[in-house]
Amino acid sequence: MESDPIVYALVTFVIAMTCGLLPVYSKMKQNPNMLKMATAVASGIIIASAMLVVIPEGYELATGDPHSEDDSLARDTALVLLSVEKNELNASQGIISIEGLLGVVHGDENHDEEGHDEETSTEGLAGKIEHVIEEVELAEITAEEGIEEISTIVTTQASESGDGQPSELMIGGALVSGFILMLILEGSGIGHAVHEEHHDHSDDHGHDHVHHGKGWALVFGLTLHAATDGLAVGAALATGSLHFALAVVLAVIIHKGPAAFSLGVFSMHERGEKKDTIRDITIFSAATPVMIFVAYYAFAGVASYTIGLTMLFAAGTFLYVATVDTLPDMHNPETSKKSMQYVILGVIIMFVLLIISDLMGLGHAH
Repeated sequence: MESDPIVYALVTFVIAMTCGLLPVYSKMKQNPNMLKMATAVASGIIIASAMLVVIPEGYELATGDPHSEDDSLARDTALVLLSVEKNELNASQGIISIEGLLGVVHGDENHDEEGHDEETSTEGLAGKIEHVIEEVELAEITAEEGIEEISTIVTTQASESGDGQPSELMIGGALVSGFILMLILEGSGIGHAVHEEHHDHSDDHGHDHVHHGKGWALVFGLTLHAATDGLAVGAALATGSLHFALAVVLAVIIHKGPAAFSLGVFSMHERGEKKDTIRDITIFSAATPVMIFVAYYAFAGVASYTIGLTMLFAAGTFLYVATVDTLPDMHNPETSKKSMQYVILGVIIMFVLLIISDLMGLGHAH
């Protein structure tokens, strides 16, 4: 698959629209019990998506895990350099040992002079070290000079790996900020809880649920998350690393369908007319493709930790939607047991999907 944003945009849009419209064109809305069950299951799926996919990926990006291969190579190379410094290896032996480390990084058992292809020679720490080794092999510099240059490169890498990383407070703050934003929106009357249904509950609970015409908090939260997905995918594509892009896209696709289905259920629960639900689903479905293009063309150089913090922010909105807006029945003795069971079922569904993807070798790790 090529690194073409159009392909990824179409895939995410089709999946989201298809899954989001499933509950709209079924008879689910005519069956209150089925709708309540689907709502609880959907909330479980959202909780699992946030905790099993979005938060882990956001944390990895925020803490710089996409560069862990460079950091690992830097550590191993530093050990070789230390051996040279202690005269346990001479400079030539050190160069050979470091070249062996590059072979492990590239996954090339027959790593030799012909293995220095254009792609690996221009990317990351490995490419920089490989360039120095080529100069040594071509006798442009001595082995001793090569060791000195590699030492400088590794020292610079160690310095840069610690720069620009957000603190633990920033990482946690991003997550909390998303949650608090949704709380403020709802408290300001911009949105409202999903559990407020379109029917009178006075007979069952002794009170009437207040009906609000719009549930923009839900649409905003899920759409913000979808837009963040697009930002992550677009930025990954912009790096030129197809492997990284595919890993991010897979993670998005895994929870895009269930999230869209959840929005369809909740919006159907919330809206008075089908056209309003379709509008919500369309907005949600378009958010990821739009942000894929924006990130790919305009934010190619965005720092990975910035994407990570944004994803964590979106995860906070996700958790708000799944808990505060969808689990009030847990406090009702008449509905708490069934609601709990259905929420757990939703979590299990997402968990099983992730396990299957890992068993198929399609894990969402970066």
